Amino acid sequence: MRATKRSEFGDFLRSRREKLNPDARTPKSARRRRTPGLRREEVAELAGIGVDWYVRLEQGRTVSPSDATLEALAEALRLSEVEAEHLRALARGGVREAFAPESVPPAIARTVASLSLPAYVTGRRWDILCWNPAAADLFGFDRLAQSDRNILVFMFIEPEGRRLFGSTWADEARRMIALFRATHDHHAKDPAFVELVGRLHARSPEFAKWWNAHDVRSGVSGQKVLEHPQRGTQRYEYATFQANDDPALKLAIYTPV
Repeated sequence: MRATKRSEFGDFLRSRREKLNPDARTPKSARRRRTPGLRREEVAELAGIGVDWYVRLEQGRTVSPSDATLEALAEALRLSEVEAEHLRALARGGVREAFAPESVPPAIARTVASLSLPAYVTGRRWDILCWNPAAADLFGFDRLAQSDRNILVFMFIEPEGRRLFGSTWADEARRMIALFRATHDHHAKDPAFVELVGRLHARSPEFAKWWNAHDVRSGVSGQKVLEHPQRGTQRYEYATFQANDDPALKLAIYTPV
């Protein structure tokens, strides 16, 4: 496991351990304590592994957990399937190339432009790479400076993002953080990702608070309620699609309900 992955792996273990509430499955010592979270030795007992081994994992020291150990940890920490897969992915590590801004193939850009529904394409770091007039009308992406064309910057720093989502902003912002975390942890030490997260930390107290919760989730389609400056409250169904040309590219389409 690479050093950067070990750090994120250990941070993720610790964040899940600290969120656990004792129940009938946990050791008696934990059930008697009123403070939230479990101790390291209690998680190790639940997972059936040595305390020292678990401590080494959580501290991000040079260890390579087996598949069986990962499954035991997922069970002990009561991880969801998305969280368990995130744990396995961090354990696998692997060498990743340095981040470079993606380019949108002309055919995809023309497809986006031809759509009447709001549509846009983002990259691995959630940079907004292209959009159509309907998306410009709804989100105002064309008014953003080049350096601000990023979904997270739009959501957490730009006043337009907070106004657009209105009363649903907090729920949607937390959902976005959990989605982005699943990608970020594989590029945590990349300068481009470090710069983005540092900027968000510095400019948004909400981002700093929710980011430290270390939640992860997978992307699914759903609905969003948006407050258009001229047309008022509107509800949209949204769906995202991965490009075969470059799996890092995601096409998002919004359909009015």
